[in-house]
Amino acid sequence: MEIDSVRVESSLWIGNKRYRAHLSGWYFSWTEIDKGNREKKTISVPVSEVIGVKEGRVEIQPQKKVEDTDLDFTLFYVKRSSKGNGIRAPWSLGRTQFCCPSRAVRDQWITQLRTALKTHSPSRPHRLLVFINPFGGKKRGKQIFHSLVAPLFELAGISSHVVVTERANQARDYILKKDLTGFDGVICVGGDGMFSELLHGVIGRTQQEAGVSEHDLTVMLQPCDLHIGIIPAGSTDCVCFTTIGINDPVTSTLHIIIGDSQPLDVCSVHYQSTLVRYSVSMVGYGFYGDVLAESERHRWMGPLRYDYSGCMVYLCNRSYPGLVQYLPADSHVSSPRDNTRCLSGCRVCSESKERLFPHFDSSSSLYSTNVSQYSNELEGEWVTVEGRFKCVSLTCMSSSCPKSPTGLSPSAHLADGTADLILVRETNPLGFLTYLHRHTNTQDQFDLPFVEVHRVRAVRFSLPPGEEEEEEEEEEDDREVQASAEDPEKLCSSNTAGHSQQNLTARTERRNVTIREKRRGFVCGPCCTKPRSVSVWNCDGEILPHTEISCRYQDQSAEQVRAV
Repeated sequence: MEIDSVRVESSLWIGNKRYRAHLSGWYFSWTEIDKGNREKKTISVPVSEVIGVKEGRVEIQPQKKVEDTDLDFTLFYVKRSSKGNGIRAPWSLGRTQFCCPSRAVRDQWITQLRTALKTHSPSRPHRLLVFINPFGGKKRGKQIFHSLVAPLFELAGISSHVVVTERANQARDYILKKDLTGFDGVICVGGDGMFSELLHGVIGRTQQEAGVSEHDLTVMLQPCDLHIGIIPAGSTDCVCFTTIGINDPVTSTLHIIIGDSQPLDVCSVHYQSTLVRYSVSMVGYGFYGDVLAESERHRWMGPLRYDYSGCMVYLCNRSYPGLVQYLPADSHVSSPRDNTRCLSGCRVCSESKERLFPHFDSSSSLYSTNVSQYSNELEGEWVTVEGRFKCVSLTCMSSSCPKSPTGLSPSAHLADGTADLILVRETNPLGFLTYLHRHTNTQDQFDLPFVEVHRVRAVRFSLPPGEEEEEEEEEEDDREVQASAEDPEKLCSSNTAGHSQQNLTARTERRNVTIREKRRGFVCGPCCTKPRSVSVWNCDGEILPHTEISCRYQDQSAEQVRAV
């Protein structure tokens, strides 16, 4: 088909003004003609961004209204705004109503526009499985879908099957067990937690069908054919903000309708020989783990709980011992401090795919043809870092959000098979506050003496020798001290078994001395009356049950509709 040839051209009217409209190849354009037959302003819309064409005079917002006429048709398309509060400006639904000189001309325009839409937009979805989390964020998931998303899907001719979740992991279980034949993608109306459920379901189902063991650290995950999309309705919506640059339900819906997609790296988190979770944004230990653990105690506060918990954890001024081992990525390809921004069509991500899969055929199994090559990619010299850390963070995207527009690592790439490891060593409260504050502005958060960042392919974290035993001893002391206060008879029986009251008192005194030594003189009030020697891992908003973990980054193993 000759895409540059003019397929339709005629005079059309918008209100009382005459326009010369033409459809040529990839664009539909209309130019205003004045009374002297001179051309004025031209408006051009890519065919790929046309949402729908309807007979008559049609309105969708604020409510649907249709006036059937013989000479009119209404064009709906993506309208890009020039201003926004995110990395990118929001999209909205553009609407233009055209009047034709005859019904035959109108029918010709409608037919040709719809034909062009099918020809130039083959990747558009036709049937979607939608999961709504009615409890996430401000609990507006159902309202957002029915008032903003569903009308746009209907306009674009997309059918949807809607599931309103009632429990945690319901969406994941549905994807793993139900027949998904006929669906072009799965959509979550919720936050990062809801997206994580869909991610685990889609990846888990794909690996099961491909016969791939998710627990094997040395194998590559089979890429997912079923796309995932997010309509933001959560508390932070980090994944959505990072991939499309704004948290706006209409913008995300329009991206989904026109078939936009963005490959994403996936981090598999393992404990020993068992898969624990997948992650696409952040895996954080120390400060970010403590904030999540604290926020879980205040869920009744809604999104405000994160601000409150962050303040409380900061006042505690905790640091934790750790042994970090990482496998560096090729520093000649990219660097976490090269001041680049990963967007669609990123050169680094494209070259990474060609480097990892030079002979990739979409019709063949990526798993079966590249396992040995992937294993070789994970070979290399591991680097070890030991010390006390305020936080240890791994992110395979910038992890930006409205409160931190540049994110944890502004130059992280979405699909290059690497992640950025950020180590924040023990420092004074003012220094750490400076580090946190730089996430909210344009200052370099890595330009501090106690912060280091590395681009990595794999990471292992463990406790230094002796720390694990100390933690177990502290837990035993806690149980015994509590038993002595609650049940004197139990204490007596414990004494007969060899645990004397004098020994218990001595151990309690030693523990109190250790606690006093660990407090660094920062007055923090009642929020840290019980310092901990280990933190917890925050994996995309979920607390991991293990401290010692291994992480591997899988290149482009999950693809999205938008905005995964």
